[in-house]
Amino acid sequence: MDELSLRTGFEIELLAPAGSDRQELAVVLAERHGGAVHRSFHTDSEPSAVPGVGVFRHLSPAFDVVDAAGAPVARLVDDITIEADLAPVPGSRARPGHRGWYRLLSDDARLLRLVAHHADPAAPLATVLDPVADLFDVRADVFPGAARVNDPTGATIAVALPLPAGRERPCEVVTPPIGTDHAAALERLLAPARALGFTVPHEAAVHVHVDGAPFRRPAAFANLVRLFAHWREPLWAALGTNPACRRLAPLPDALVALVERPWADDDAGWAGLRAEARAVGLTKYADVNLTQLVTDRPVRDTVEVRVLPGEIDGHAVVRRAALVERLLLRCLDPAPLPRPGAAAAHDPRAALADLAGVVVR
Repeated sequence: MDELSLRTGFEIELLAPAGSDRQELAVVLAERHGGAVHRSFHTDSEPSAVPGVGVFRHLSPAFDVVDAAGAPVARLVDDITIEADLAPVPGSRARPGHRGWYRLLSDDARLLRLVAHHADPAAPLATVLDPVADLFDVRADVFPGAARVNDPTGATIAVALPLPAGRERPCEVVTPPIGTDHAAALERLLAPARALGFTVPHEAAVHVHVDGAPFRRPAAFANLVRLFAHWREPLWAALGTNPACRRLAPLPDALVALVERPWADDDAGWAGLRAEARAVGLTKYADVNLTQLVTDRPVRDTVEVRVLPGEIDGHAVVRRAALVERLLLRCLDPAPLPRPGAAAAHDPRAALADLAGVVVR
């Protein structure tokens, strides 16, 4: 059955056509829902080219769409893994700072959170850092096409720079949790995107989020690890995982070994397993993001499956997500997941369906 039974959130990576941007889709979605668009910031990070600075964190333009009652419809954000389709087209005139958009950059995550809290996402580049400057009793330095705030000692707090050319086009559609009629709900977001000429970018993926609470038991957590460690190749083959997708990786070997220790399947066993799992180098940038299960303060209390390929059709998204859901539900059975047999290499979808306890149609 290509239906979902769990409350599920989706992140679907799209690309606006040249000359368009994610705000255009946000406006259309708001109109169709009788709602509104609110400008906001999206936080991300990327490697730094500055010597001595490993990572630059930044805030980029995001758009929150709400319906007539103020309930969330979708959030549209940049995705910095989308790059291949942004290469300049010969004869094109793409320039930085589309619509006056900009990014706010800092090398300190705490300072960037401070900036996000005090800056107005709708303010122009020249004045967006003024509230941050006020916090430090200084003035923002404004240059042609840039702004900066230094603290009284001269250390840089944040910099505002024009949005790089083309970065207005990536559009990750982030849904709220969907409880029923998942395909229809997704089509209400994706059909307008198709009509506007949005496409699936080269590096695209779809991420699926389900409630993390049921997996905070040693048996369920261990089965999650077994599924995405031992069944990685069959999963990629059956789902059609995009080999160009960035920020995917196998789970750490240390975690795979850790879950095979004899943990009691109770609260005490989970406390011990969780504490040791935090020390093995878990990252969200893996085939499955388990970081929110083991942290003390989850930002999103979910298990995030990241290996579904890019798609712009809601029914196709749900079709693949249905297999993932059945496998996740199998992980809740305390019986340990077996390793794949030889047949999995020849018919991975049938092997996974058998693992999940369903009949392949």
